[in-house]
Amino acid sequence: MTFSEENYLKSIYSLQKDSPKGVSTTILAQYLESKPASVTEMIKKLDEKGLVLYQPYQGVLLNKDGELVALKVIRKHRLWETFLAKKLDFSWDEIHDVAEQLEHIKSDKLIKELDRFLGFPTHDPHGDPIPDEQGNVIKVEKKQVSQLVPGDTGTCVGVNDTSSSFLQFLDQQQIKLGTVIEIMHLQDFDKSMTVRIDGRELLLSQIATENIYVKF
Repeated sequence: MTFSEENYLKSIYSLQKDSPKGVSTTILAQYLESKPASVTEMIKKLDEKGLVLYQPYQGVLLNKDGELVALKVIRKHRLWETFLAKKLDFSWDEIHDVAEQLEHIKSDKLIKELDRFLGFPTHDPHGDPIPDEQGNVIKVEKKQVSQLVPGDTGTCVGVNDTSSSFLQFLDQQQIKLGTVIEIMHLQDFDKSMTVRIDGRELLLSQIATENIYVKF
């Protein structure tokens, strides 16, 4: 598997959750910031390798073999993120780009020892579950803050947007995993929310509330 092939499989895995009938080449091209023609060519290669199910004009889905490869890459990525954050004190807005490079290391022994060294973590620093060696993923019951109503209280368990700018914004607002968020008011005009965190009240935009996950 090339780095590019692994990235495609990982991307299809992420996108097919919202497109269970097939991920279109257009959507995949936008997600990967690539040209549709290049995406179609790669999908055909993955289809020939027996890793995806592809039908022109209907889209692409991973088969069982392709999903297992994707989950192994995701497992490595999230273990490396955990290592960078917990052992090297990288901030959570720095770890994604570095883990993107480290996730393609091929040594199964290294990843197994990394998992043991970290104490077999179940979630990465962003709150995402880490697949086990067999590709099993713990299901996390969570909601977007935007789905809550005034009077609700939830604990931050993850984020959807892992961009540096968004994570830096959360740091500025002192929001991290484990932060308790109480919904005070919903603004009908723009769906922004006034929330209370550690005795402080602050206003969060709809973009922010849609990208923060909480559990009750």
